Amino acid sequence: MSSRRQTHYRGKTLNELQSLTLDELVELLPSRQRRSLTRQEYWNHERSKLLGKLRNAKEAMDKGKEVIVKTHIRDFVVLPEFVGLTVEIYNGKEYTPIKLTFDKVGDYFAQYSHARKLVRHSAPGIGATRSSMYVPLK
Repeated sequence: MSSRRQTHYRGKTLNELQSLTLDELVELLPSRQRRSLTRQEYWNHERSKLLGKLRNAKEAMDKGKEVIVKTHIRDFVVLPEFVGLTVEIYNGKEYTPIKLTFDKVGDYFAQYSHARKLVRHSAPGIGATRSSMYVPLK
């Protein structure tokens, strides 16, 4: 028994997932991702171009180069062939670097690059309430 724990996605290891064709992989994905990947209009020019960039980056990574791919496409599904790559996803303000790992297979890019900032409220300012209307500022 090995001491290193194997990770699985729907009962398959990373090597098994990488050997599957796209049609075989689609059957393992959740329904929303499955519907996206099977639609013809999903593979428009931008997504096909991103797919080519990711495959080129994977080839460069296998040769020892570190390549970061920047993209605005947030609704792209993480495929097993891209595990190990670093992708910078635009959230409307800045690029968020994301390292694609095995546990992110089948998820969308947008899940890891939040477009909305969490609201953190502090104390109310001067003049914010009715009781402080007539209080001098200084």
